[in-house]
Amino acid sequence: MIDNREILEKMEIKRSIWDVVNYVNNIFLQALERNASDIHIEPTEHFLLIRFRQDWDFIVIDKLDRDNISPIITRLKVLSKVKIDENKKPQDWKIVYYYDKEKQNIDIRVSTLPTNYWEKVVMRILKPDAWLTNIEKLWFIDTNLEKVREALKSSYWIILVAWPTWSWKSTTLFWILKNYNPLEYNISTLEDPIEYNIEYVNQSQVKPEIWFTFGTWLRSLVRQDPDIIMVWEIRDKETATLAVEAALTWHLVLSTIHTNSATATIQRLINMGVETFLLSSALRMVISQRLMKKICQDCKKEIELPELILKKVRETLYPIMDKSEVDNLVFYEWAWCDKCNWTWYKWRLWAHEVLIMEPYMEEMILREASANEMTEEAKKHWMITILQDALIKSALWLTTVEESLKLI
Repeated sequence: MIDNREILEKMEIKRSIWDVVNYVNNIFLQALERNASDIHIEPTEHFLLIRFRQDWDFIVIDKLDRDNISPIITRLKVLSKVKIDENKKPQDWKIVYYYDKEKQNIDIRVSTLPTNYWEKVVMRILKPDAWLTNIEKLWFIDTNLEKVREALKSSYWIILVAWPTWSWKSTTLFWILKNYNPLEYNISTLEDPIEYNIEYVNQSQVKPEIWFTFGTWLRSLVRQDPDIIMVWEIRDKETATLAVEAALTWHLVLSTIHTNSATATIQRLINMGVETFLLSSALRMVISQRLMKKICQDCKKEIELPELILKKVRETLYPIMDKSEVDNLVFYEWAWCDKCNWTWYKWRLWAHEVLIMEPYMEEMILREASANEMTEEAKKHWMITILQDALIKSALWLTTVEESLKLI
């Protein structure tokens, strides 16, 4: 594993970058060529740190003298069209960067935040459409893919994507949205912020400073004759209740919620104060997901699992697979090669948990069963848990057992 502390200590502080315009452009170019998801510009007590988040891990890129902080941050503010002289409050907007290699514009979402050493800037790189239109890139196993496709035939109800931090909820949510032809439906979204521009979709951004919140937007939107409503995130009782009411009045509502499992999503909505009789009637599907490292197919090697881990794997997979098949599974671990840049893994894949509303679940919601009780009952009705899904992908040599067990 890369030791960023050791790299940083050995790295000399660069005194001058000479041309701030070229330097910032080069940072963007490096990030895109490395498939980084985020760029961090971080002032510290003694220097300015530049690092990328690549495949979920951080890599150190540069270490600059503090004299470079002001010109770099000012340049980023100019590009993102935020107030240059505002350094006491956070600011958010975006930069459009032309990536010559792919001949396309790339949106880079910019967020500034005052810190004790100066302002920190974090930029999220948003590549257009490639991820949004191909369901195969979302790595659903066949059983879950069939459930999702069937649920998307619905013309009303609520479909939720549940997520912890860094699980790329927006990719899944926008893929769902792209399944509907916006010229055949009236589709409206409220986002925070707008990440992908989608043609013929009415996209709005929440603005709490002028009281334009998810709740006030939803109240106004129902008078706009919508067919499909996408709410970026359900954060409070008002938004949750309005989303449920919209679904019950013949609208398809898509949204995300911050929970760790499909059944925990139901528990959270109940705890928010959504009436159980409304929730049981409105909810159609919950997709819970995690990101995992995808093993490099060029340098993977077979591994013999320790007995305790092998026992855990088998106990997890026995309920959903034939016992003899599970006993004969072969697993692989990481190695290193030049084709994966000596990091053993190549990009990411998802582990999913897909919960479909059925009569047994409606009954459990009405009596406010616990999330654990719901999970056990859902497993009896063939819900594949996130850990089971991850271990299936380990058995298909897409990832490692070590990565899968991190999800517990």
